[in-house]
Amino acid sequence: MLGIRILAVGIDRGSPFRDLVEDYRHRFDRVGRGVGLGPMQVDEIEARAGTPQAEAAVLRSALPRDALVVAMDERGEALSSPALAARLDRWKGEWRHACFLIGGADGLDPALRTEAGAALSLGPMVWPHRLARVMLAEQLYRAATILAGSPYHRA
Repeated sequence: MLGIRILAVGIDRGSPFRDLVEDYRHRFDRVGRGVGLGPMQVDEIEARAGTPQAEAAVLRSALPRDALVVAMDERGEALSSPALAARLDRWKGEWRHACFLIGGADGLDPALRTEAGAALSLGPMVWPHRLARVMLAEQLYRAATILAGSPYHRA
């Protein structure tokens, strides 16, 4: 079973974005169990200093020891939804946890990006951090449905 954790810099205090992330998290948990994924945990990290280096220190302290660290970054690898599903399927045989990191307003600290075991992109555009959380949660849910053979994903 591959536990999924989204670690995001910044606190979303009750917005429609937060509701969407929670909806996809619940959906993921229902579908993911059957394919060896989950549960999905979403943690928001408040880094008061506001520099990527300070945020990186807080993110590092929240990481489990046995986790694959996945940096979400516009320079990362852009995968199709089926390719993300295949990647998660492979990772569940190699790791206990996959932690997806979403940085603050200035992105992730370059050192933290370098330390990560993988870097993924939601595309070459830069997205608002609250929207990036929704998009990542939805893509993780979509990947789980692909692995489960659900009609949610239509290629």
